[in-house]
Amino acid sequence: MQNIPILYSFIRCPYAMRARYTLVYSNIKCILREVDLKNKPDALLKASPKGTVPVLHLPDGQIIDQSLDIIYYALKQNDPQGIGNIDPEDQSVIDRLIDKNDKVFAPLLNKYKYFTRHPEETQSSYREQIELHFLQQMNTQLELFPYLIGQKLSVADIAIFPFIRQFTLVDPDWSLSLHYKSLAAWLEKFTKDPSFEIIMQKNLPWVPGDPEIIFCKRI
Repeated sequence: MQNIPILYSFIRCPYAMRARYTLVYSNIKCILREVDLKNKPDALLKASPKGTVPVLHLPDGQIIDQSLDIIYYALKQNDPQGIGNIDPEDQSVIDRLIDKNDKVFAPLLNKYKYFTRHPEETQSSYREQIELHFLQQMNTQLELFPYLIGQKLSVADIAIFPFIRQFTLVDPDWSLSLHYKSLAAWLEKFTKDPSFEIIMQKNLPWVPGDPEIIFCKRI
């Protein structure tokens, strides 16, 4: 058990989801410790004082506490489809897509989800901004290609799909498939993938002394 990484995670966090998805893709076995974000364990805070998830604690003591760094670490260990073999031009596109997602879409999504905490605008206004600046552009791309940068799955797809999924869960009366069919079909590729079932298995928050949960074995 001491020879495999420890992953601190939270099931609904989109940053943790994209890390878990890549670990499954790369078939990297690790110990999974589900975190109660309102009662963070000392082991997590000792490993990464910023106290956010995901955090991957490697057997050699190295700490990886950024989701994208975990993704690229996993791909270096095992990349069965070669999604990390990207030319510099495509990598630049991937980086821009993820940067826009993390720095613009994610904060806007948070306002849309918790609109009562952000009364500067209405929930529908936040959704309209998301549609204009993200959903419409993504859907146009996905009308032409199966993935965000073309014919091949990339880190951009893995990094962004959890946020689109989270968006669809905010308002059950608003249908992504009704408005953006290609984007909805792209999202379904991930949510219907057996790997998604693995990464969304529910576990109780970890406390010291609990039996360790081994994650993950790709189907």
